[in-house]
Amino acid sequence: MNNKLTDKDKKDWQNFISGKEKISNKDLNINQIKISKKISKKIDLHGFSLENANKTIEDFILKSFNEGVNRIIVITGKGLRSKNISNPYISKDLSILRYSVPEFIKSKENIMKKIKKIEEASLEDGGEGAFYLYLKN
Repeated sequence: MNNKLTDKDKKDWQNFISGKEKISNKDLNINQIKISKKISKKIDLHGFSLENANKTIEDFILKSFNEGVNRIIVITGKGLRSKNISNPYISKDLSILRYSVPEFIKSKENIMKKIKKIEEASLEDGGEGAFYLYLKN
C-alpha cells in the first residue's frame, strides 16, 4: 500500500472540507425509518358487553387500518371475574371476551382482509388476557 497522498487526493480532500454538503448519518436514517413504520395502538375491552365489544373492536380495527397502524394490542382480560360464573346455564368459556372477540374477528371477512396475523400477547402486554392483531399495509 502506498502511504503517500497524491495531489489529486489532497485536492479532493480540500474540496470536501470546504464544501457545504453535509453527509447524512445513514444509521440514524435507518433507525428513524424502522421506528416510524412500527405504529401500535391499544384498546382495552374490560367491562364491555360482548355485543358492545364486537362493535367497538370492528370500528377500531377499520379506523386503525385507515390510519396505517401496524399492530393493535387488544386487552380482553382473562374473564376470571365474570359474573356469569354464578349462572349454571351460561357457559363461562363461550361468553368471555378473551375467546369471543377473536372468533368474532375471524368470522368477519371485511376485517380479516385487513389482518395479517392474530397471536397471543406477550406477558408485558397482557399475556393470556390480551392478543395482537397485525394489520396489512
